[in-house]
This record gives sequence, structure tokens and C-alpha cells, in this order.
Amino acid sequence: MDIVDLVERAKKGDKEALIQLIMQKKEEYYRLAYVYTGNKEDSLDALQEMIVILFDNIKKLRDADAFYSWSKTILVNECKRILRKRKREVPVEEKGEDSYIENYHGKEISYDISACLKKLNSYQQEAIKLRYFLDMDYATIAKMTGASEGTVKSRIFNGLAKLKGLIGGEY
Repeated sequence: MDIVDLVERAKKGDKEALIQLIMQKKEEYYRLAYVYTGNKEDSLDALQEMIVILFDNIKKLRDADAFYSWSKTILVNECKRILRKRKREVPVEEKGEDSYIENYHGKEISYDISACLKKLNSYQQEAIKLRYFLDMDYATIAKMTGASEGTVKSRIFNGLAKLKGLIGGEY
């Protein structure tokens, strides 16, 4: 069944049609959420919230062909909400340095990249993660973030230049 038919069925209250739409892209949704949140639990929370929002608001969707870009935008907004909430929370107990060393084996490169990415501004981080971690094109990133395509390209270019400076590479 094609997307338009499933969206029309979902608009009429067919939960199964909405589930089919979501399940067709479940891995893309999860990867997107994981890139933003950085952990499984928050990613799954964001996905769950996205599904609830989709169910409540599917009737407002005008263009059925835009379902996936619309749903991914909702997911990104939920991930950002979770990250804002996480910043407000204070951990009850801090883990000792030894616990991090135990989990460090095999993660050196990803840790270094993550540490460097954190030194960029949030817009550059977001654009670079979407472009290089999820292989999204500039137009898709622009739609999801609400920025123009030129702005997305600029954020990526400037972010990569800063990363190369941090890592010590030539530009």
C-alpha cells in the first residue's frame, strides 16, 4: 500500500495504518533520535512521544506525501525537548572515573569525535550529524531544521573548518 493511502486511512482513525507508516521507517527514526540524544533510552522516549503526537495530529497533515518529513521534524523537536529537560536535571550520583575507563575500550574514536563535536555550536553539531551520520541531503536538513539550504551548507562548512582546527588537520 502506498503512503498516501496509509495516511488517508490514518486520518480516519485507523491506528494500524499509522503503525504501518511508522514501521516502514523505524530504523531511520531510531537512528535520527539516537544521533540527537546519544542514548537508547532517550531515543526510545522520543520515538514514543512522536507516535503519540502523530496519532493526535495526523488529521492536521495536509500533504500526505510529506508524512515522513513531517514526522521526522516532530521527532527532532521531541529529541530537543528531551535534551533541554536533561540539562535541567541534576544527577543523583556521579559515576567515578574508573567506570568510564572500563567502558572505554573500542570507543576511543567515537569519544574523540563526540568530544570535538561538543565544541561546535548546536546548529553546526546538528547539521554535521544529520549530514554525515545519517547521510541526509542539504534540502532534507533544511526542511527538518527550518533553516535555508544555504544556511545549512554554511553551518556544515564552518563546523568542519572548526573541527579540522581542533583535530589538527589542514583545511
